[in-house]
Order: sequence, then structure tokens, then C-alpha cells
Amino acid sequence: MEQQDRRLAVLIDAENISIRYVKFILDEISNYGIATYKRAYGDWTNPSTTGWKETVLKNSITPVQQYSYTQGKNSTDSAMIIDAMDILYSGKVDGFCLVSSDSDFTRLAARLREAGMLVIGMGEKKTVEAFRTSCTLFKYLEVLAAEETQDGDVSREDIEETILKIITDNDANDKDTTVGELGNKISNRHADFDVRNYGYSKLSKFLESFKSLHLNQNGKTIYVTLAESDVTKDQIERIARDIVSQAAGKTMSLPELKQKIEKKVANFNVRNYKYSKFSQFINDMDRLSVNNNTVKIIK
Repeated sequence: MEQQDRRLAVLIDAENISIRYVKFILDEISNYGIATYKRAYGDWTNPSTTGWKETVLKNSITPVQQYSYTQGKNSTDSAMIIDAMDILYSGKVDGFCLVSSDSDFTRLAARLREAGMLVIGMGEKKTVEAFRTSCTLFKYLEVLAAEETQDGDVSREDIEETILKIITDNDANDKDTTVGELGNKISNRHADFDVRNYGYSKLSKFLESFKSLHLNQNGKTIYVTLAESDVTKDQIERIARDIVSQAAGKTMSLPELKQKIEKKVANFNVRNYKYSKFSQFINDMDRLSVNNNTVKIIK
């Protein structure tokens, strides 16, 4: 199924989300399919929901009235969960967008995914990790609204490590890596990944910011490969042997050796040399041996 043909149910916890985000929510969801259901849940007699009437009319959102029968209990959550399951069993949608910063929807998101649904979560930065990771994708509303935000919970270094592993694994299977594949696989591993968290509007631009990567476009497809290092493997071997030979007893721990190489060689990464493990990279060098996380010179 083409992405633009997906039928999505957009369910908004209006008592938990500001109306200023509605436009950004609907704009974002249009990137993933067609919103065939658009519902906002709340107690519309409550003064806190003032302003929603005009917003739901303007955006063709169906308001669902849910009275707060018991003080301190959020009946809106129950109404959203019941409707979500009814929609799921109707078989009329391919995915859901759950808009809330409330952790009470964690189990719902997991259940919808178990049913094979695409689940896009949207909430503020305060949203707990459990709900974020239970979704297929999670979008921060502050980011969608283009407000100033800090970097995402996942560091650039962690994202780069994920990317390098994907490319290395593909290389081992003689398979090319595309920008589209990377986007899907990164999101699968980091549900709240969004390039806008790092100041970029496109994934390709974000990838170009890594010196360890090289992008090449062929027609409409952009391929990603590991950037060739200016320092050859032979040069790294000489540097490693010199470092270990100058150490006491001509032995050194692997982490210490790696740290010293990184100080001498900018942007050093073993994946640039077709290795996935630093220990194996060193063990394959002449006159160096690795045992119990220790490197030593051998004759």
C-alpha cells in the first residue's frame, strides 16, 4: 500500500493538548496518509476546553463529549480507548494517531501495534518514555510547532552508531543502503527520532552532517555509504603499534588504545574499515594480539 493511501484515525485528548497544536498535528499526519477519522475528546462543559468549538469546526474534527462523572478520574481516556478499539475492529483504517502526553495510552498503543496497525504518537516533551516507545513513531508537538527545542533524547552519537551498523550489515550482505531505508530502520529502533529535533528539515540533510557518511543520488534514489577515510588501515596499524609499544610492559587495555587512536586520528571509526568491532580490527593487525580486553605486542 502506498503511504498516501493509508487510512488513519486521529484521536485527540483535548483535555491534555493545547488547541494551538491542532494545525501542526493535521499537517504532520498528512505525510503518513489520509485522516478518515478525526475526533477530539473532552468535557466541553469544562471552561478549560474553551476555544475548541471553533477549532473543531474549522478542521472538520468530530467533538466527542465525555462528562467527568467522578472528580479526579479522567473519563476522556476511557472514551478514547473504547473508540479506538471499535475503529480497530471495524477494519476501516490502517493506522492510528494518538495525541496526548498522558501515559494512560501506553497499553492502547501497544495493543494497536500488536494488531498490525501503524501507531503515530504525538505529545509534548513531558510525555513519558513508556508511551513514546510503545508507538511506531512519536512526534513532539513542540517540534511540529517549530518552537525552540533541545536535542532529542537520543544523542547524535547514538544515531550515528545505529546508521553505521545498518550500512555495515548491508555491506556484509552486498546490499546498498538508501536514505529511505535508514529513515525506517532508525525510527524502528528509536520511536521518537525526528530530524527536526536536531535542527534539520530533511533526513538527507541530517545525514550529510555526519563526516562518516557519503551520499550519492542516482535518479530519485539517494544512496548512503561510509565515507572513505584519509587515513589508511596500514597507517592506523602503525599508529596502534607505536602506542602499545610505548606502554608499560607493551600492553594496554582496548578502551585506552581506542581513546588514544581517536586523539590522533580525527573521526576515527572502525566501520570505515569494514569492521563492526574494535577488538577484531586490532586483533587482525600484524604484531598485535587481543586477549581479555587487553592488547599486547607480539614478536
